[in-house]
Order: sequence, then C-alpha cells, then structure tokens
Amino acid sequence: MYTAAQQRAFYELSKELLKQQLQPSHEAAESVMRDLRDVLIYHEWRYYVLNDPVVSDFEYDQLFKHLQNLEAHFPELIDPDSPTQRVSADLTEDFPSAEHLTPMLSLANSYNAEDLNDFDEQVKKLTLTPAEEDVEYVVEPKYDGGTIALVYENDILSRASTRGNGVMGEEMTANARVIRSIPLKAGFSRSGFQTVELRGEVLIRKDIFNQINKKREAEGLALFANPRNAATGGLRMKDPKETAQRGLEAFVYQLAYATNAEGADELGRLRTHDESIELLGTLGFKVPGEERKVCKGIREVIDFCLHWQARREDFPYEIDGMVVKVNRRDLQERCGYTSHHPRWAIAFKFQAKQATTKLLNVEYQVGKVGSITPVAKLEPVPLAGVTISSVSLHNEDFIRTKDLRLGDTVLVERAGDVIPYIVKAMTELRTGAEHPIAFPQFCPVNDTEEPVELVREEGESAWRCPICVCGAQDLQRLIWHVSKDAMDIEGLGKSIVERFYELGWLRTLADVYRLPYEQIEQLEGFGPKSVTNLKASIEKARQNPIQRLLHSLSIHHLGQKISKLLAAEIGHVLDLKDWTAEDFTHIKDVGPVVAENVMAWFHHPSNIQLLEEMESLGVNLRQTEEDRPRAASADAPLAGKSILFTGTLQTMGRKEAQEKAEAAGARNVSAVSSKLDILVAGEAAGSKLKKARELGTVQVLTEEEFLSLVS
Repeated sequence: MYTAAQQRAFYELSKELLKQQLQPSHEAAESVMRDLRDVLIYHEWRYYVLNDPVVSDFEYDQLFKHLQNLEAHFPELIDPDSPTQRVSADLTEDFPSAEHLTPMLSLANSYNAEDLNDFDEQVKKLTLTPAEEDVEYVVEPKYDGGTIALVYENDILSRASTRGNGVMGEEMTANARVIRSIPLKAGFSRSGFQTVELRGEVLIRKDIFNQINKKREAEGLALFANPRNAATGGLRMKDPKETAQRGLEAFVYQLAYATNAEGADELGRLRTHDESIELLGTLGFKVPGEERKVCKGIREVIDFCLHWQARREDFPYEIDGMVVKVNRRDLQERCGYTSHHPRWAIAFKFQAKQATTKLLNVEYQVGKVGSITPVAKLEPVPLAGVTISSVSLHNEDFIRTKDLRLGDTVLVERAGDVIPYIVKAMTELRTGAEHPIAFPQFCPVNDTEEPVELVREEGESAWRCPICVCGAQDLQRLIWHVSKDAMDIEGLGKSIVERFYELGWLRTLADVYRLPYEQIEQLEGFGPKSVTNLKASIEKARQNPIQRLLHSLSIHHLGQKISKLLAAEIGHVLDLKDWTAEDFTHIKDVGPVVAENVMAWFHHPSNIQLLEEMESLGVNLRQTEEDRPRAASADAPLAGKSILFTGTLQTMGRKEAQEKAEAAGARNVSAVSSKLDILVAGEAAGSKLKKARELGTVQVLTEEEFLSLVS
C-alpha cells in the first residue's frame, strides 16, 4: 500500500506535526489538516492492518486531537474522509466481510484527572444531572489486544468478526470457535434474547506470550514485539488449528445488541451496564472481575484508575488504560453518540510504555567479571514519566538478532515501567545512511597502551575481557563487594566508591577495611557522624558469615545459592584452595562450570594473598557453627513445600520472609502455578492471589499465619 519512501516521509511528517504548538492561520490550516489526515490514515494502516505501529498510542492520540482541534476552528475545511469522521479501519482482503448489528465506535481518550472531571461535567450536562449529585460509573480495564464482535442466534455462536471499520469487520468464526473462553452455546434465551451481539477483546496472557517467544527463539523464528501483535496475528491465522496453538483468550466487556424472537429491542430490560456484565459472567463468558468496579462519582473513578495505573504490571494481561462508562442505560441514551465515539464512555490512558526514537551511538561498559555490555545512546525521548537516553543492548547476539544499526529509528519500551528495552528497529524507515554496529575485538574500556583481546567462552553470550590492565574491573568488583547483596556496607554506595577510587584510597577489596577515616572526615559531604556510621558499618561487615564473603568476591557464576552450599562444607574460606573438581561437584547443584571457575580463582596466588590480607584486617574467613547454613530437617514446618509471597508485608521485608521460609524447609518460587503449595498474601495482594484461589490447590496464608507456622 505504501512504498518505503512514502513510509519514511509519513514518519518524519508525523514528528514535525507533533512539534506544532501554534494555531495556523486559515491559509495554512488547509495544508496542515491535509497532512494530518494523511499521516493518521497511514498510522491506522500500520496499527490495524499490519499490527506493527511506528508511533506510540500517545503520539497517535496527539495527532488525532490536533486534527480535531483544527476541525473545530475551521469546520468548513472538514473532509468527509477524515479519520475523525469515522472509526479506524483494519479491513484486509484475507477474510470475508461481515456487517455488525450495531456500529463499533472508538472511545474518546483522557490522560489525567482533569480530563476525567471534564468528562463528568459533560455527562451531567447531557443527562441533566445536578452538579452536586454523583453519577454512577463502571470502570473496567482497557485491554490491549484485538477487538472482536460475537453474534449468537438462538443461543448458538453464529458469527465472529473483527472490528474492521466499525460498520464492517472481517468474519473469522472458525478461528473464534477454537478460543476456549468463548462459549459455543450460551443460555441467552432464558433472558428472552434470541439475537445477541457482544463486544470483547482477544488477548494472550503475558506468561504465555513469553513462552511463545522462547519457543520461537529456539526455532530461529522472529520474536513477536508484544502480546497484542501475537493475539491479533493469531486471530487472523488461515488455519484454525494454528490459532488454537496461540493460547488466545477472550474477555467480553459489552452486551451491545439484544432482540427477542419478534425482533424487538430487549436491552432496556437490563437497567445498567454492570447488570449486563454480571449476566454474561453467569452465562460462562470471561468478564472483568476484581479489576471492574462500580464507582459512585468521578472522584472514586479517578482513584480506581490511578490504582490500576500503579498496578498495571501485576495484571496478567496487557492493559493500556481503564474504560469509564456511565452505568445506567437510560443515562447512556441521554448522552448519545458522535460519529466517532459514545459520549457516555471515555478511556483513561496510562502513561505510554513505548515510544520511537533514534539510535545515535553505542558505548561499552565492563562488568565485575569482565563482561562487555553495549549500551545504546538514544535521542532523548519521554516515556512513562521519565526521559530515556540510554538502553542496555545486553550482548552482541542481541544486536545481531534485532538487526540494530546506528541511525535506526527504534521502538523503545519500559518493561515493567522500570527497565528501558529496545523492542525492534523500524527497518522500513531506513534511508541507507544507517551503519551496522561493529562489536569491538579488543577491550573498549581499556585506556592503557596494552590492548586486551576479548574472549567468548563456549555456551556464553557475552564477550569478556580476560585480563584487566586498566583497573575498570577492579572498580566494578569494589562496587559489588560493598553492595547490599554482598557484604552490605551501608554508607559505601556506588558514587562514594567511585569517589574513593579516584582519590586512590580504594584499589583492592582489602582497602575497604583500612580506609583513612581522618581524611574522609575532611571531605565535603562528610563529617564526624557520617564517618562514625561508616566505621560501624565496615566493622559489622568484618563479622559477616563466610557465605556473604564468597558471594562478594566476583567469581564468575558463583551466586548466592552456591555460596551458601560451599560455606556449609568448609571450616575456613582458604580450605577451597585445596579442593578438587570432584570435591565441588559432589555437592548437589554445583556443576562443572562453577567448579572450574571457583578452582581457578582459588589457585591464583594473588587472590590467596588478598584473602590473607583481608583476614589480617579483621575480616572473618572462618565458619562458625552458629553461622553455618544447615539443611532443613525432614520434620521442618515447611519441609518440601514451595512458597510464594505477594502483596505488602507489614512486619518484615520480602527478603527476610523468604529467608524465614527457606530456614523452615520451603523452596521460594516466583510464580503461581499448579506446583505451588503455599501463597502468603500481604496487603493489596492482586492477581497472584486471585489465580491461586482459582487453582483451588494452593494454601493461602496471611502474614500472621505464616509467622505462626514457621515459629
């Protein structure tokens, strides 16, 4: 439909239009509006037909609002084919067309509490509700999947179709029939309904999506960018058997049409929207549950929307906002409709998780074991409340798999609203000026005259600098050694370690335990009290059990779990210098790779000298019976049980709770499944608690019950 050159031009034009702030003159408005119509139609095609957008939802909405505002100022320039005059289209030629029984309109969007208050005021005006009275609303998730319309005749599923252009959709009944959450027969006739049309969303649960991508990666196939693409693509499979393998589910969120045997409208029998959803739930449809709420007034609506914005990552499906609907049907009718959206409903959109920007450069960082991590430097872009300018590219394989090039336009996402991640390069927007990223052959961090060639061990994805001659790895090892997960020295954060390193006070791990406190006290930002606290923290670290010390040494592949296992088998850390491979591998869970790395470390004379020096400075290297990790006995209260904590605990942190569980014989896990034995639910426990209850095989404990059990 569009050539590569046209696509690049529309993308660049979109960015220019997004920058426009001033209202154009009447002479310029016609040209601007034509440009806006063209780019919006292009982006609708990318989103609805290809399922491969090149701008974020937020950017599209801004372009749409820009056109709406211009049309309001210059109504004589409105084009009948404007995207504001019709709903978005996703019709292709792959499936036969089907006409909806009632039009499927879009939703107006809001992004903050002010927008929702404006919506509430409009509803009150349209329904003649006094300003001081509260309108009752229903709030439910705005699912991010593929919209579907389901028609039932005499209780039997007779047709399923996509949204299409709002009037006509693509008929795909065969594919819908293999989605197990869509009943093939439902008892509508018991309510006097003969012909019914429902609206819903086809989704893929996030954990299922991850499994699909792992399988595709193993098979050498291209990965899906997100669950929405995977869901809409699965809905459009030519073979229903392939659709069945995609793990699709369907949530139904609206009873849009219902007539009796004589063809008379029966929707009025249901007084509210919430009643219709409850009815659909009793008939076996998957409907919004705890994430749906009837709210009395807009203040309660706003609070509920913000609650789910904060918890969106806890929800097992992708949601990009909440939908607010007037609950009473008679008030909905008073509000009416525009050609684009109902006036009685609005979408509260969460902050964008994705945005597009330019990949400008790649820099390289070295880790504590010499792993070289490429970091993309991006044209700064606002995303989910922060500005993103740097993103980890993980390793060379990641760059090659994504086919990333310098100068690419890339789609960036904040996974879990925390970690920035490059989803893909927009290859169709390339101009030919992009350049492949050349991964370095020699250590890129080394600033000495001695180049060190990088190595990549078999079975690993990272390139490593095997011999550090510039000190960069020493600094990273120092930062790790004092961190919370290692020796846990408060007052020695990353920036302080870097500062002391620059001053020459820190070079080896032993230097941590002989810092010049009198000189530190003279530094800006320090004083007698902060130095006293630092000394106390270091003194406390000297007495740490040896499993912490082992974990703090930055031995490749030696993690917390194996450090505990090794500590349980020795009386002194230096005992390990005499261990053989067999001594290591006879311990369950200690494999040959870890054994080889630990042996190599302890066979290096400089490392033994370092440990002896640390011991002379008072660092504990000896195992005590009090500190020795012990395996839980067979009669421990939680022996052999798997356990998971969710929600906010009141008397302890999550890590402390997990340690208590482990000491009581339990095995900590990270997800709810049929293999989970116990779920401890703190305050505001969400989807994990719900899923555990649905399974029916998981024992759910309160925090108090857990503590009583392990004590």
